[in-house]
Amino acid sequence: KELVARAIHEASPREGAAFVVVNCGAIPSDLVESELFGHIQGAFTGASQRRLGLLELAEGGSLFLDEIGELPMTVQPALLRAVQFGEFRPVGSSKTEYADVRILAATNRDLVEAMNKGVFREDLYHRISTLEVTLPPLRDRGDDVRILAEWMLQRQNVRVPKDLARTISASALNRLLELDWPGNVRQLENAIVRLVTLSASREIQTDDIDRHVAVRRRPESSDFDSMDLEQLERAAVVAALRRNRGNRQRATAELGIATKTLYNKIRHHDIAPGEWQDASHA
Repeated sequence: KELVARAIHEASPREGAAFVVVNCGAIPSDLVESELFGHIQGAFTGASQRRLGLLELAEGGSLFLDEIGELPMTVQPALLRAVQFGEFRPVGSSKTEYADVRILAATNRDLVEAMNKGVFREDLYHRISTLEVTLPPLRDRGDDVRILAEWMLQRQNVRVPKDLARTISASALNRLLELDWPGNVRQLENAIVRLVTLSASREIQTDDIDRHVAVRRRPESSDFDSMDLEQLERAAVVAALRRNRGNRQRATAELGIATKTLYNKIRHHDIAPGEWQDASHA
């Protein structure tokens, strides 16, 4: 969603101005108004100075409101005036300010249903829905999976030495097309990073997809998707050390982390040399 919003911004006359992103669902409800419209000094406890809101920071450019369906009802009237008239009041101020901003909004919620439930204002919905763009899920976008996977793989390859770069077979790409991708592009990108890190051979094969990426398969001891984040990180470090025969510099280049970070992770996960040395001499 953000990529599409950014593309709209960059294809518009506002491309030279700011593109500001805010996830409405990630801001505590009592801070949303201050984040969007700013506040004056003394507006509330801790407000020691004037603070510009995201609307002001996007002056002349675009403000992307991601997950606008999560916006509290108490803030929606003020946003409506900002969208319709470009006017707003910082928290604690009696003075009306103005901003020339294009509003781009996205949501994964059904806003019509939200209106019927009384959790989203009808007038705000009609004001922001002037032009709607529906983004189909990744699983419905056909060959996009293949194109994105190859591009993401190229981007990962520039971060590692040439002799550690990965390719992907045609059959593996076809296997990626068969998956559901409920997490869409973000899930695909994470999958490519995982494959680059954990695949044993230079060319990623279908077996690598089934072992490290494919969903709804029977959990096994080598099934990394059944691990929590700590276990997965540990397995990734061990796998990188194995492939690089204990060479720390090559392992850090492959993992995309600093050498000091690698040593810290080895200590944190209590990784013994025998866990990768045995494999390197096999």
